[in-house]
Amino acid sequence: MPGIATLAAEVTHVSKHCFWLLLDDEELVIPFSEFPWFKGATIEQLSKVERPTENHLYWPAIDIDLSVESIRNPENFPLVAKLHTALGAV
Repeated sequence: MPGIATLAAEVTHVSKHCFWLLLDDEELVIPFSEFPWFKGATIEQLSKVERPTENHLYWPAIDIDLSVESIRNPENFPLVAKLHTALGAV
C-alpha cells in the first residue's frame, strides 16, 4: 500500500531581516518588511509551518495563513488595513 503524499515546507534560515522557506526544490525569502506579522515570532514558531495544499501555508502557533503566490509576488497582494470607528468605517 503506498503512503500518503505530503507537501513539505521547511524554514532553512532566519535573520533579523527575513527568513528562508524551502518548498520542494524552491527556496523563497520572506522579508519582514513585506510580511511584518512574522517579525515578532520565535524561530520555533516560524519553523512549525504546515503546507496543507501546494499553494497554502499555515503557521498554527501564530495563526498565519498565506498563499505561496503571495510570497512569490507580494506586489500583487498589497497590505491594506481599514480603520473602523463606533459609528462605522472610516
